[in-house]
Amino acid sequence: MLRSAFLAAAGAVLALAAFAPAHAETTVRAVSFIPKNNPVMNQANAWVAEVNAALKGEFQINYVGGPEVVPRYQLADAVRNNIVPIIFPAGGDLQDEMPQTLAYTLSKLSPSEERKSGFYDYMVGEVAKKYNARYLGRVQMSPFYFWLKKEPKALADLKGLKMRTGSLYDKFMKALGMTPVNINAPETFTALEGGVVDGLGWPVSGMRQQGWNKHVKFVVDLPFYGQSNIIAMLSHAEWNKLKPDVQKKLVDVTAAFEPKMVAYYTAENEKEWGELEKAGMKRVKFSEAENKQYLDTAYNVEWAWLESKLGKDETAKLRKLTGN
Repeated sequence: MLRSAFLAAAGAVLALAAFAPAHAETTVRAVSFIPKNNPVMNQANAWVAEVNAALKGEFQINYVGGPEVVPRYQLADAVRNNIVPIIFPAGGDLQDEMPQTLAYTLSKLSPSEERKSGFYDYMVGEVAKKYNARYLGRVQMSPFYFWLKKEPKALADLKGLKMRTGSLYDKFMKALGMTPVNINAPETFTALEGGVVDGLGWPVSGMRQQGWNKHVKFVVDLPFYGQSNIIAMLSHAEWNKLKPDVQKKLVDVTAAFEPKMVAYYTAENEKEWGELEKAGMKRVKFSEAENKQYLDTAYNVEWAWLESKLGKDETAKLRKLTGN
C-alpha cells in the first residue's frame, strides 16, 4: 500500500514536471551609483531593456534603483558578496581599491575598439580577481566639463574654487588649485544654492534636467576624459549559474548595444548644448597655451597616480590598451 502511494505521488510529480519549463528564468536585481531616473543613466535603462528582450525566458534584470537602495560607496561590496548581483558603478568610485578602473576614464578608444585592443578582456580578468564579478561592458559615454558660477578669464581664476566632485575629478581639481568637495548627485542642487560649492564636474547630460544650470552659468569648454566610466558588473555567483549559451547571449547583446549607446549620447549631447545655450550657459576657454596646460594636466595627474600604484610596466600596458 505504501509502495502504491509512493508511486502515485511520484507519478504526480513527473506529470507536473512535464508542464514545467526545462530551465527556469533567472531574475536578478540591479542598482546604480546614482538614481535610475537620472539622465546619465538613460542607457543603463536601455541596456536592461535590450537584455530582457533578448533573453526573455532565460535571464531578466530588475533595475530597482540607485543609492536609495544601496549607498553609492557600498556598491562594490554588494556585488562582491552577491547582495546585489548587477551594479552600475562609476569607475572613479573604485579606483582606490582597483586602480585599473581609472583606465576606463582615460581610454581614448570607443567601447568597440576596446574589445579589439584587448582592454575589454583585460578588465574582465581584473574585475573577476578584485570583485568576484563579470565585467559586461559600458552603459554610458560622455566627456566631462567643469561648470562654474563665475566666469574664469584665465586658468589662474580656477584656484581656490570649491567644486563638487564624486571622486573622479579630485586629482585634476587639486592640480588646478581647486578644492574638491565630495557630494552625492541628488544633493548637488542644494550645495550650489547654499554656496557650499562654486561649481561642479559633470558631463552634459543632466545639467539642465536637474536644474543645476540655474546656479552655474559658465562651462570650461575643454572636454576631458573622452570616455565616461559607468560600467555593468554581474556577480560570479549569478554568472556561474547561467548556461554557457545564456552567458554568450548576454555578452553579445552588450557588445551590440555599446555602439548604439555611443550614438545616443553623441546626439543627445548636441541637443543639450543647444538647450543649455538657449538657457544662458556660456562656453569659455583660455589662451591656446593654457588650454593645452589644462588638458595635459587632466591626463598627466591621473597617469602619474596610476603609475605610482601599478608601476611603469603595467601602466604602459594600460596606455597601449586604451589608445594613449
